[in-house]
Amino acid sequence: MTEKEKMLSGQIYSAVDPELVKELNAVKEMIRDYNDLRPSDKQAQRMLLKGLLGNIADDELLIIQPFFCDYGKQISLGRRFFANFNFTVLDEAPVTIGDDCFIGPNVSIYTACHSTDPVERNTRQEWAEPVTIGNNVWIGGSVTILSGVTIGDNVTIGAGSVVAKDIPSNSIAVGNPCRVIRKTDSVKPILEI
Repeated sequence: MTEKEKMLSGQIYSAVDPELVKELNAVKEMIRDYNDLRPSDKQAQRMLLKGLLGNIADDELLIIQPFFCDYGKQISLGRRFFANFNFTVLDEAPVTIGDDCFIGPNVSIYTACHSTDPVERNTRQEWAEPVTIGNNVWIGGSVTILSGVTIGDNVTIGAGSVVAKDIPSNSIAVGNPCRVIRKTDSVKPILEI
């Protein structure tokens, strides 16, 4: 197996593999191009994101600059996706985000995992675990979502939370570590028409 195949299958791999480093550097160039675009140039932004990201469900996505990711191709975004300033995704494993998700400023999603043993860590061997976020999710500002986490549908994550464990659907969760503080029975419309 190549180091990339190991990475994508959740196995331990070399983070300094020349092919992976080459791909990371190419993505950095694309990210720089994206972040340098004029905010009013929505068409160029969408075109660049389509070449960068793995899957985009529709053209209604909006990722406010600056945006950062490692590989891009492991990121899948649902319909009507929105992310505010400084959205950062370390996508060594798949990051799947559902429809109608709103991401606040300074949110980070990390799939990369490193040994807590310094000798092992210094070998630059690591592994990655996927992150999945359901539909109708609001992630507040400055939230950190760690590797291996699944956030269900219809969830609100409070600002500043560190999500280290799964959050079930129909929940409001906050804190460090993030925990459910309230369950919601149903999705209620914001406006009655």
